[in-house]
Amino acid sequence: MAPMSSPSPAHDIGARDEDALKELIAGELGAVRDRSFGLTTGVLTEDDLTAQVSPLMSPLVWDLAHVGNYEELWLLRAAAGREPMRPEIDHLYDAFEHPRAERPALPLLRPEEARSYIGTVRAKVLDSLASARFDTANPLMSGGFVYGMVVQHEHMHDETMLATHQLRKGAPALLDPAAEPLQKPAEASPVDEVFIEAGPFQMGTSDDPWAYDNERPVHIVDLPAYYIDVEPVTNAAYLAFMEAGGYDDPRWWDPAGWEWRTSTGKRAPAFWSRAGGQWVRRRFGRTEPVPPGEPVQHVCWYEAAAYARWAGKRLPTEAEWEKAARWDPATQRSRRYPWGEVYEEGRANLGQRTLRPSETGSYASGASAYGVRRLLGDVWEWTSSDFHGYPGFRSFPYKEYSEVFFGPDYKVLRGGSWATHPLAIRGSFRNWDYPIRRQIFSGFRCARTPEEAR
Repeated sequence: MAPMSSPSPAHDIGARDEDALKELIAGELGAVRDRSFGLTTGVLTEDDLTAQVSPLMSPLVWDLAHVGNYEELWLLRAAAGREPMRPEIDHLYDAFEHPRAERPALPLLRPEEARSYIGTVRAKVLDSLASARFDTANPLMSGGFVYGMVVQHEHMHDETMLATHQLRKGAPALLDPAAEPLQKPAEASPVDEVFIEAGPFQMGTSDDPWAYDNERPVHIVDLPAYYIDVEPVTNAAYLAFMEAGGYDDPRWWDPAGWEWRTSTGKRAPAFWSRAGGQWVRRRFGRTEPVPPGEPVQHVCWYEAAAYARWAGKRLPTEAEWEKAARWDPATQRSRRYPWGEVYEEGRANLGQRTLRPSETGSYASGASAYGVRRLLGDVWEWTSSDFHGYPGFRSFPYKEYSEVFFGPDYKVLRGGSWATHPLAIRGSFRNWDYPIRRQIFSGFRCARTPEEAR
């Protein structure tokens, strides 16, 4: 598994001249492809790549060819005006035409054919990039948006492929670089929650050149005062909920959550089991004791909400999460990252540099202006909010990215995980999923209003 690249400050992309922007784009296209190949080669056989490990996930070879087909659609056909290379396969890799459970039955490209196809696409993309013009009058090209969209898209599928690897049975297929911690945990925060004063803040963005439509436009949100946890909820804290009978007490679950709990029989996070008198977890083919100081992950929204009620708190709203992460009360401005405008290595556990979350107390230098820690990286954090468009939302460049998912069926997650690449995350980035999903690298932190009991 190749180490991840160190991204250039993405907030500065729009300010670069064309030659520098092209150099950046070419480098990031190469880096993300190295990552994709690292997840689909090595000890993996052709059967491994074509098998479906769960109805929730595509075969790895589908993701591999899909990122190339997406790249052809947007960078060759839409941006460069080139003729279609393989129009007959478009429907095979249309995520909206074929649900994941159906994809193994499709006449998919075999692994070597998929690699050949996406390699040819990439060669033509780099050729067309040399003559591209980033016309500010063309929203698709302004700031290299369409190239950034494709880079981010492939990184998202790499994270999806990591979730597929986690669901695989059998021997490990990925090297585990986490034998030594990336960063020694700093001293624990002297408080376990932070007070966020009442008042307005700027939510979303209107000028981030690589931001998606659902992050736009910037708008003012006025919130009442609240408290939010300094750190994500740990395995140890979640285990206390389990040992207190949290999975057996309907008081902590909303009706849909209790129906999910009783119908599925779940009593622990995904991949946890009892062995030798202790809780262990399966992580990418390895079994190990559950580490108490890491954020709990692979919990669904219902589990997160139940824990929060048991703890006398609740899940933060999406707006509460973003204010804690981005708003700087001293400057009265929202930051791109919790710590500032420029991405800096060593401030967050991002980019698949390890195959696990970090320990509580790590990455203290990545805290927000309010002192809230690890808001980016480690685990995606469930919020209480349904997924919807912001006031003034406009679908761009296609409604299937965001708009078709708006509504109460999906809950918003924020902040990225250890598997999220830095170029595919920022304080305004929004993720969403069904409240029953647990295969994603999801955790949570809690919030409360000042009047709520602790």
